[in-house]
Amino acid sequence: MPGPLDAVDPRAAVVEDRLAGVGRIVAVTGSKGGIGKSVVSASLALAWADAGRRVGLLDLDFTSPCSHVILGADEGFPGEGFGVDPKDTAGVSLMSVAFFAPEVAVPLRGDEVAGAFLELLAVTRWGELDLLVLDLPPGLGDIALDVVRLVPRVEFLLLSTSSRVVLGSVERALRLLTGLRVPVLGLAENLQQGNDQGVSRLGASFGVPFLGALPYDAGLEDALGDPGRLRATAFFAAVRRLAGRLSG
Repeated sequence: MPGPLDAVDPRAAVVEDRLAGVGRIVAVTGSKGGIGKSVVSASLALAWADAGRRVGLLDLDFTSPCSHVILGADEGFPGEGFGVDPKDTAGVSLMSVAFFAPEVAVPLRGDEVAGAFLELLAVTRWGELDLLVLDLPPGLGDIALDVVRLVPRVEFLLLSTSSRVVLGSVERALRLLTGLRVPVLGLAENLQQGNDQGVSRLGASFGVPFLGALPYDAGLEDALGDPGRLRATAFFAAVRRLAGRLSG
């Protein structure tokens, strides 16, 4: 999907070099906010790191970054040297705009969003990784479309709940991604509380694998910010199983 930035912005050419040492790139997206996408992204990265993988996590939500909060990362400025180094947090190499503008809103619009996205990708030195998880903001706006256009080998994991509102939005996202022939690893259900099969049926209607459900866990909120406590939750046990399916 070529775009105008490719011809005029030299950072676009740098991105592929920065990602050359990364084995797989998994973008986690959900069409609605508040469905636990960032917690799932951070937990997936942590589960893969626990399994001995070299894992990176890139928080691409510029207005409300929270991966650093979930993993309990220090918000100080990251190290520099021919680029910016992600922070080693609980075995995960983490990069977030929060490291550059802690507790400050980052109002971006139009080309500024694409510029910030390219800047973060172009300056971050990931080195050798087995997996890089991209935590996308809600919906399929500028960031998601730039990921499709500019990030090589990217694969998408879609997150949904059983809510009719969320399912309708995820269906539209599936139509777009499959129409663009973007690799979709599968669909996972989060915040499961019953036995509704709506998410699995939606995946089947598109020929997309249903990768399982992550339970609603009342103890999860208190575990955020402490990787040790997070690992002990029923939610994280389900994420480990999801990570295993994605690895296979």
